[in-house]
Amino acid sequence: MARYDALLIVSFGGPEKPEDVMPFLENVVRGRGVPRDRLLEVATHYQDVGGVSPINQQCRDLIAALRPEVDLPIYWGNRNWHPFLTDTLRKMAADGVTRAAAFITAANSSYSSCRQYLDDIARAQAEVPGSPEIVRLRHFFDHPGFVAAMTDHTREAVARLPEEHRDGARLVFTAHSIPVSMAASSGPSGGAYEAQLRATAALVAGDRPWDLVWQSRSGPPQVPWLEPDVCDHLRALHASGTRAAVLVPIGFVSDHMEVVYDLDTEAAAVAAELGMPLTRAATAGVHPRFVSMVRELLEEPEPVLSCASATCCPAPRGRPES
Repeated sequence: MARYDALLIVSFGGPEKPEDVMPFLENVVRGRGVPRDRLLEVATHYQDVGGVSPINQQCRDLIAALRPEVDLPIYWGNRNWHPFLTDTLRKMAADGVTRAAAFITAANSSYSSCRQYLDDIARAQAEVPGSPEIVRLRHFFDHPGFVAAMTDHTREAVARLPEEHRDGARLVFTAHSIPVSMAASSGPSGGAYEAQLRATAALVAGDRPWDLVWQSRSGPPQVPWLEPDVCDHLRALHASGTRAAVLVPIGFVSDHMEVVYDLDTEAAAVAAELGMPLTRAATAGVHPRFVSMVRELLEEPEPVLSCASATCCPAPRGRPES
């Protein structure tokens, strides 16, 4: 780890009080022309849980868990809410950091989970005189630590089902839906986002039957996004005779609002309406193997990046590079 003099945790960010919600959402959709009515609708999801997203606290918990593992100062910067990346890089520059490793809290290749973070880091560096060099650690969708954490959480979720439903329960892996065009251009040769998620799901599921489905679509109806939606899929499973299911949010490493609302509220309501026993696996969070994984990534001789060039994971057509 001597080649780095700091570790930077890079995350999405989230509001921490009710008055944060609309400014946060405006940051998320800046430049995209999202109607205000849609923002107000999404804002109610946050306000229903007190205006606080769990993601920032989960970043704090991850940093606390990493301190005994990593013999480096640890910094944290978000794309969309405090602490912003630019402010964090100013602090790093003032502290004399010259070369830091960046752990981005997204396991897969796509514009929104890879390239957009890299662009935001570069933009922050350009705004901060004396900004340190930032080396992005590699994608970790198939790292044994991530797989082990999600396997343990999935087993725990199966065990929470009524005993008579455990053996036949179907695993339903979920990830954030993205436009089909974005999915097709992800990774160095295209299509990496879905392929990586399927690879992780297969490793976690083992011999159990499983599906990969999508959640949290937010685009206009005329633009094709990855399908099927998790709620539609639960209805289809029930109609085909599946008696119980376990949701596994394989596309998230911590509890974003999309997990708390789209799975724990909306999908749970559909399952209750169907009379289908349903549990949800925890995200990787601070599972010991996931925490150790970050240290192991730091110790790798060189990052082996799925997205190694400036042309990888481009923004979808019609979306600004921001």
